[in-house]
Amino acid sequence: MCGLAGELRFDGQNPDLAALARITGQMVSRGPDASGAWSGGPVALGHRRLKIMDLAEASGQPMVDAQLGLSLVFNGAIYNYPALRGELEALGYRFFSDGDTEVVLKAYHAWGAQMLERFNGMFALAIWERDSQRLFLARDRLGIKPLYLSATDKRLRFASSLPALLRGGDLDTSINPVALNHYLSFHSVVPAPLTILNGVEKLPPGHWLRIDAKGNREQQRWWSLEYGTRTDEHDLPFEVWQERVLDSLRAAVKRRNLAAVDVGVLLSGGVDSSLLVGLLDEAGARDLQTFSIGFADVNGEAGNEFRYSDLIAEHYATDHHQLMIPEQDIISNLPDALAAMSEPMVSHDCIAFYLLSREVSKHCRVVQSGQGADEIFAGYHWYPPVDQAEDPVAAYKQAFMDRDFAEYRNTVQPAWAQQDYAGEFIREHFAGPGAAHGLDKALRLDTTVMLVEDPVKRVDNMTMAWGLEARVPFLDHEVVELAARIPGRFKLPGDGKYVLKEAARKIIPAAVIDRPKGYFPVPGLKYLQGSTLDWVRESLTGSRAQARGLFNPAYIDTLLDNPMDHITPLRGSKLWQLAVLDLWLDAQGL
Repeated sequence: MCGLAGELRFDGQNPDLAALARITGQMVSRGPDASGAWSGGPVALGHRRLKIMDLAEASGQPMVDAQLGLSLVFNGAIYNYPALRGELEALGYRFFSDGDTEVVLKAYHAWGAQMLERFNGMFALAIWERDSQRLFLARDRLGIKPLYLSATDKRLRFASSLPALLRGGDLDTSINPVALNHYLSFHSVVPAPLTILNGVEKLPPGHWLRIDAKGNREQQRWWSLEYGTRTDEHDLPFEVWQERVLDSLRAAVKRRNLAAVDVGVLLSGGVDSSLLVGLLDEAGARDLQTFSIGFADVNGEAGNEFRYSDLIAEHYATDHHQLMIPEQDIISNLPDALAAMSEPMVSHDCIAFYLLSREVSKHCRVVQSGQGADEIFAGYHWYPPVDQAEDPVAAYKQAFMDRDFAEYRNTVQPAWAQQDYAGEFIREHFAGPGAAHGLDKALRLDTTVMLVEDPVKRVDNMTMAWGLEARVPFLDHEVVELAARIPGRFKLPGDGKYVLKEAARKIIPAAVIDRPKGYFPVPGLKYLQGSTLDWVRESLTGSRAQARGLFNPAYIDTLLDNPMDHITPLRGSKLWQLAVLDLWLDAQGL
């Protein structure tokens, strides 16, 4: 897990090494253990390293193989790299290091872009081909690792975070109106390649980009997710699907326990993280460290789920760490958490993950986390209505979107109220091939877009702010592909995730399976009150916010009068959503 960066010139000039140093320097928290830089001809590469798979200096980056004519910067982890190394050695390749980085480099020489299909892992990477003068960029199937791009007619820059690219300068920082509509309508989900800034894009998940020194580009999607059972699976009984789910998760959890350092678990007390602990225990893990976080109760709503996480920690005798955060700590750390976001994210979980990651990083360098289970196994409340609806698009929008276009026009100033981009995006996504039923269409959208741009991004940003690597077994592509083939009738019963829950009964105590569905609660940010509300009011009515001209002042006044009257269908504060964008822009100096 690291931070990568680079610049490719199209105009015959040398790369701006000072700008690259600023970009790389901004990502120290992503890679606190070492740094590196390399340049050759029109390209320069930079790297910050977090030592996880191989602690030796031989795995440092940028990694250059002069014999092969390739140079690499890489962020992530390839869990099946030992097997791939064996294949490459059989082909005659020789290795000078023991980690996964060199396997990626030689895999590209052996198989080209087809190597991506062989990888099991999370990754963003850049490979420079010396002889052909081409740059190859790629991102993993589910966008677990980020890759941001900034292109002009003279050069391309790329980095693991948007704020890092900002430090390099020379990019358009104006607000993208399409992205703004997505952010305020689609629960802060801004789908790739968009970002909130006109001058920065994201390489979409499951895509690669090849670009040469003249600026010629070729981009391809190398992975897509198909829904529906295979021919030989139509009549499989429920019990067989349960066993297949458990077998795939066993393999995924075991793969993600591969590291040269200890691996812990973020334990919320829900089914997903509890199952990870149970599967690690089943695999023989001992002295496992687990971590839970809680906040003060507000308006009678509990701010922690310790009784469930404690139950699992006691059942498996883990080395458990329980962290209780007072409201004032939320306030004092919010600016840093906002600054750590590569893009503005409205979820209350961000500050929870930020503070949890701070504490976890004091004890270990790698954790497994349960993100993704709700999206792939249909655990959210909107899936049954979508499944039953005559108009699945309308049902999905009603349940998930924060505001319709009429309210959006009232939220922003007239210049920004162009059209319902987010609503059109959802309709187009539902209409695409590869998913026949409304439920599967919603699951595909949530798995390949919403999950990438909200939970996965949140976990990456907040953990990497403290040099902590998070691994997500439920997003092993083999698990995701299996889940996409399971019929909806085996997912929806029992408030969702039925097949997962029933499989989990064979591993973990039933008390954490039959409990009411929870989430990562931060009530102080849902019910904006006291000093938190004062801070939000000061930001949204201040001179910088007014100068940006994004929001309708009358709408802001309405929200400020009584924030609790303006909650989104997903239980979020509409006022907080506006404040996050404003505060994030402040944090980036924009």
